[in-house]
Amino acid sequence: MKTRMNKILFLLTVVLLFAFSPTKKNDPLSLHSELDKNAPANTLTKKEAKNGWQLLFDGQNFTGWHGYNIKGIPESWVIEDQALTMTTKGGAESQDIITNKTYQKFAFTAEFKLTKGANSGIIFQIKEDPKYKFPYETGPEYQVMDHENWPDKLEDWQICGANYAMYPPKAKPYKPVGEWNQVLLVVDGNHVTQMLNGVVVVEYEKYSDEWKKLRASGKWANYPDYGKFDEGHISLQNHGTKVWYRNVKIKEL
Repeated sequence: MKTRMNKILFLLTVVLLFAFSPTKKNDPLSLHSELDKNAPANTLTKKEAKNGWQLLFDGQNFTGWHGYNIKGIPESWVIEDQALTMTTKGGAESQDIITNKTYQKFAFTAEFKLTKGANSGIIFQIKEDPKYKFPYETGPEYQVMDHENWPDKLEDWQICGANYAMYPPKAKPYKPVGEWNQVLLVVDGNHVTQMLNGVVVVEYEKYSDEWKKLRASGKWANYPDYGKFDEGHISLQNHGTKVWYRNVKIKEL
């Protein structure tokens, strides 16, 4: 009887410890709660700085960024109303801007605003090398797009918030053209979470059987180095349509 009671007490202890254990350190919802939505654009609050967030864009200059495989910033990129944006002239994925630094485990956030029918993306784990013409040849992409006004039929993995050509969004909490949307991208080892406006839209495990199958069966079958790198630059994509980015921040995990 005593042995049985001890077992019951042990099981109750385990259950209570599990129920009241603190939230995981890199839990995306906890990381999202660290961001101050009411702070002025392109600023870092004391709370955010204390939690390890860093500003990647101050609203005034391109410090910390350069064009993919080039020195400086492509002419098609400008700063407008304290936001990073591109003109509609000279736009091409070869003219994406990327972070000067590379990142492995991180949380990345930004706000974006779309024009009608606009298409862009946030690409990460990019290898910068002249043998690659485009960042998307190596890096996964968080899809940024006005899919509602896109003139052609789209796949579900092209909807705003998707992991492009891999995972469609499981929710669609996007805001309409002209309004600011908030991205949170968390790369915690092989576990990747994409959030849009506070909602988890994509979650996957890199190198899982499912990931390998999707990677080998679709568009990326023709790109042998897609997803190959676990550390790399982060890119804002220029797809020849106008999109604004601001409040770009990162936290290394």
